[in-house]
Amino acid sequence: MRLRFVAATAVPIVALLVVIPASFGWGESAERLITNKAIDSLPDEMQPFFEANRQFLLQHLNDPREGIAKNSGERRNEFIQLDHYGPFPFSALPRVYTAAVEKVSKRTLNQYGLLPWQIGTYSKKLTDAFRDKEWSDVKVSAALLAHYVAAAHDPFNTTINDTGKLSGQAGVNDRYGATLVDRYSLFFFVKSNDAVFIHDPTDHAFEMVLSSHAWLENILLADRRAHEGLTKYSDEYYDRFYAQAGAILIRQMSDASMDVGSYWMTAWINAGRPQLPSQ
Repeated sequence: MRLRFVAATAVPIVALLVVIPASFGWGESAERLITNKAIDSLPDEMQPFFEANRQFLLQHLNDPREGIAKNSGERRNEFIQLDHYGPFPFSALPRVYTAAVEKVSKRTLNQYGLLPWQIGTYSKKLTDAFRDKEWSDVKVSAALLAHYVAAAHDPFNTTINDTGKLSGQAGVNDRYGATLVDRYSLFFFVKSNDAVFIHDPTDHAFEMVLSSHAWLENILLADRRAHEGLTKYSDEYYDRFYAQAGAILIRQMSDASMDVGSYWMTAWINAGRPQLPSQ
């Protein structure tokens, strides 16, 4: 199945190549774990359909990255560099897209990321697919929405210092979001609370990235302390890093799984709670 990606805005790709981060945030293991746990958060009426399509969802989580490989401009949908817009809590950036365009321009929004609006877009696409009972589109939109909601919980998708280079900690994003998960996921427990209704999908997406951003300093400090006295990123470094940042990692992944399930459930409720097929 060929997936369709939403390009919220269009600017010359040559301009985007200069500013778009190379990082992809969470590793594949983290996204799969988040999505698996999200299914467990759903109400009984939704569980059979999502359980039957669990493998489909997991297989298509990373389709946006394939889209980026073909069109680098799609990368702008994966992040938002909040710290470009002034001090925390970044109230200078309007959360309504048209108001943001009027204030800072489409070009600036493209350069510094569209993630919360992308989540709002795919929330609506999933709602429409549920309402129209287009079950193939439901599965596609649910997988892509899970990808973007998970991305919003990675603190390094919310900052100009997306790879740690600006603080002299190049690669910390991968060490946190990919390597820690790959090394320690068998030893920690990601628990999703039950899904809840989201009243404003785009506004909630901004709340998610704002909360994620608030963890950045803690993670950067943990990385720096873990590497003290070491010349490489060894087993000792990762044990230290996990001891100091593991609780944040587990919390963010648990919150992400609940939010993914909540976005799925919200779209279903807003579509009128259609009866879902068994597969």
